[in-house]
Amino acid sequence: MGFLAERGIAIAGCADTKLVKGGDRTALELAGDVLESLLAQTGIERDRIDGLAATPANAEASNPFWTNMLADALGLSPVWTQVSDLGGGSIIANIVRAAAAIHAGLCETVLCLAADAPTGRFLARQSGYRTEFMDPLGFSVLPIAFGLLSSAYAEKYGLPERGMAKLAVAQRRGALLNDQACEVLRKPLTEEDYLASRMISHPLRLLDCVMRCDGANAFLVTSTKTAREIGCETIVHPIAYRERVNFDPRGDVGDITVTGFSDVGPAALRDAGLSPGDVQSFHPYDDFFIAVILQLEQIGFCKPGEAERYILERDIGPGGALPINTSGGQISAGQPGLANGGVNLIEAVRQLRGEAGPRQIPEPRNAVVTGIGIIQYARNWGCSNVLVLERG
Repeated sequence: MGFLAERGIAIAGCADTKLVKGGDRTALELAGDVLESLLAQTGIERDRIDGLAATPANAEASNPFWTNMLADALGLSPVWTQVSDLGGGSIIANIVRAAAAIHAGLCETVLCLAADAPTGRFLARQSGYRTEFMDPLGFSVLPIAFGLLSSAYAEKYGLPERGMAKLAVAQRRGALLNDQACEVLRKPLTEEDYLASRMISHPLRLLDCVMRCDGANAFLVTSTKTAREIGCETIVHPIAYRERVNFDPRGDVGDITVTGFSDVGPAALRDAGLSPGDVQSFHPYDDFFIAVILQLEQIGFCKPGEAERYILERDIGPGGALPINTSGGQISAGQPGLANGGVNLIEAVRQLRGEAGPRQIPEPRNAVVTGIGIIQYARNWGCSNVLVLERG
């Protein structure tokens, strides 16, 4: 992805819908809503969008023609399409796949879109090891997998519950300042509230976990030249990206707590010419707080086993040394669909565009966004990816 370092690709705009639980709109309707917002924000004509990159919708999981149906519903006629099935890594993967398509001359302007409405209809079904070894034993939901992962971490380093409590409170403060966050979650939270929340899969508490909701987010990716032509005042460049699927396939590492971020995190920062200390905001995929702990350590912000101390010693709010998930993250804003990662990406882009309102980080120049895929049987998550953004 060396071409990204040339700053020839731009995220020219972004938009999202209000996150809701138990909404009455379909994934296609939410997609239409968010596209209208994006067109209004950027001023680009619909006909200039000639690429479409989507994430699968759990409400439409059985649909093998998702980009076709989206294009029809949205009034688009793309010459290039893409569906990425990397779970929480899908949306940042699509930003870079769109960039590659533009760089290769396959299209000029791409709509990267994620829309889902799983609280009304949920059709996704995963197979493989799940039906053979997991479902028959009741190992059927993600809190169980992340509970086991948390137990493995605790066995080595101790459970970082004070650090996760601070994360929970900081992200909830962000959600309280985020009008797009799901109202069910926009309630004040203290560390005592977090620690008192009930255990659901030891040692995971209820407030460690993400909540599914309905919503959509969208990004306009084009060349820097085109972004300037359409009057984009603030350009955000994707400048580095790394991705790893099925890390450690033979089990050579022998440690379930070591993830693909130990590979792709340092590599992405190196590609961007940054050290962890240079990162001005961090937007890690947060379906469970233990995932944030592992990413901090393995991307290189601190050593293994030291994430709790790292968090406790720093201000992780918008004015702090390392702001983390300043809009609430998925755990306090809501996760639209089973996974796509757009909630954290849109916050990173807004911060760099200076559009985060009361959550705004002073004069940000860069941001790091991550994604996570499914947890494999007796393994860590299946996808780890990292995107580095820079204000143009």
